[in-house]
Amino acid sequence: MAVLLPPLAVAILLLLSAPLRPCSAAARSSAPPPPAARPAPLAPALFVIGDSTSDVGTNNYLGTLARADREPYGRDFDTHRPTGRFSNGRIPVDYLAEKLGLPFVPPYLEQNMRTGAGGAGLANIAGMVQGVNYASAAAGIISSSGSDLGMHVSLTQQVQQVEDTYEQLSLALGEAAAADLFRRSVFFVSIGSNDFIHYYLRNVSGVQTRYLPWEFNQLLVNTMRQEIKNLYNINVRKVILMGLPPVGCAPHFLEEYGSQNGECIDYINNIVIEFNYALRYMSNEFIRQYPDSMITYCDTFEGSVDILNNRERYGFVTTTDACCGLGKYGGLIMCVLPQMACSDASSHVWWDEFHPTDAVNRILAENVWSGQHTQMCHPLSLQDMVKPKK
Repeated sequence: MAVLLPPLAVAILLLLSAPLRPCSAAARSSAPPPPAARPAPLAPALFVIGDSTSDVGTNNYLGTLARADREPYGRDFDTHRPTGRFSNGRIPVDYLAEKLGLPFVPPYLEQNMRTGAGGAGLANIAGMVQGVNYASAAAGIISSSGSDLGMHVSLTQQVQQVEDTYEQLSLALGEAAAADLFRRSVFFVSIGSNDFIHYYLRNVSGVQTRYLPWEFNQLLVNTMRQEIKNLYNINVRKVILMGLPPVGCAPHFLEEYGSQNGECIDYINNIVIEFNYALRYMSNEFIRQYPDSMITYCDTFEGSVDILNNRERYGFVTTTDACCGLGKYGGLIMCVLPQMACSDASSHVWWDEFHPTDAVNRILAENVWSGQHTQMCHPLSLQDMVKPKK
């Protein structure tokens, strides 16, 4: 049976069946321009080694009390959800990835779960070529530091994971390409606070009777040097080595040591200053011994004290009270419930008992990048480190 179509339907069918013709020049000129191409990143990849100052979700996969996978952590992050970052929002490595033109770096354990047992093919290393984050909250330079909180990935274990990544990239891309990738990439290292918070200051295994503070610091720095050398052996050249922050100013220790008016605990800060001095000296000596290495030491203590001393200039209302916590300074207990948090974290230096807010992390990252507020990094800022050679 024949089907009769109304005239309008016939016209539409004829129009759709007509061959396409090129647009006129006038029509082409009125079309919206194509989106601008994103500039090439300033480094091919960002690799991160560290503790809770740079963990982006490693501990979400571990049996530990050191977790930030629940509200109110992450409430001011890009996704407004907890991700494993110990902050209300971003941490320094997020801001630095953005400065480098790279995406946020995924945690190593998450990457491993995605690739599974798929081998070292190109498809399985796609998530690694722009960087991997190995950082684990509660981790220390000493393997057992932070063990009181449960599982973690220590500095030595993280470096072993970097070596595994290098091997995977070598199998997929070839040895020469993997070596070139590592040479040109940035490695960010931020670790050491837990060796004091969860080990030396708690006098675990009677460590204070065996090591004076300066001896303990030498033990830590010598271990750090060996791990930097292990990274150098797999072609790592560009390293941002972060010093420790003023741990003695954290709300936890203001509470524990009974600070009357928010004064920092000098005993703790003096030990940290000694550690930072030894770390900077080690990095300078390493460069002298290996002139092709580009290690930059960044004085987190100096950058943080600048914020504490000039809070009004930076827009902070309080430098002592945690936004999320209980007790006189919010340092009595870890942030565990949304109801414990203040309404505006940007007015606080501290987010919880140990960790700074997103606002502080941004300032510190800007200092690492270019010394925008304080010249934290020596001898080079990260911006200078990755500046294209003329």
